[in-house]
Amino acid sequence: MPNKAYLRREMRRLKAAHTASELQRLSEAAVGNLLRHPQWLAAHTVLLYHSLPDEVSTNTLLDAALAGDRTVLLPVVSADDLVVRRYDGAATLTPGAYNILEPTGADFTDYAAIDLAVVPGMAFTRQGLRLGRGKGYYDRLLPRLTNAMKIGLCWPFQLIDAIPAEAHDVTMDLVLTAGD
Repeated sequence: MPNKAYLRREMRRLKAAHTASELQRLSEAAVGNLLRHPQWLAAHTVLLYHSLPDEVSTNTLLDAALAGDRTVLLPVVSADDLVVRRYDGAATLTPGAYNILEPTGADFTDYAAIDLAVVPGMAFTRQGLRLGRGKGYYDRLLPRLTNAMKIGLCWPFQLIDAIPAEAHDVTMDLVLTAGD
């Protein structure tokens, strides 16, 4: 089985092989599948992510979440950890670590209230294994979300057969892509 560093390089290569318009079309399809999923429809407090250019775009998802009268949360890098803050619209965002847009309000600490977490990754397996970027941020955050269903969101080519797993790796409950 290829190691994690090799898989990350391969995913970067595959992403670069697609045009921005192809990735946007695939993002819209993946997000559409999530928006129709029963877990999304039932969720009240959702942890999303503000996408980087090499991740499934969450712009439509963030707008839909706010319009759906949900509590919307985004992760914020704080030293070597992720904290969670409420998202109240694009005007409340500022560039944070790694130039990721982050909300500026107070930390949200009622992790038990989060009933859905949508998580990015470099790659996933159908069994829910996730390959992150290698810093372990989500692997430290997700165990705190005791009541949340964890959904990995990816492009179809990011769905692979196997990922080396370590004891600290958090498995997704479900992985959605454009083809689901």
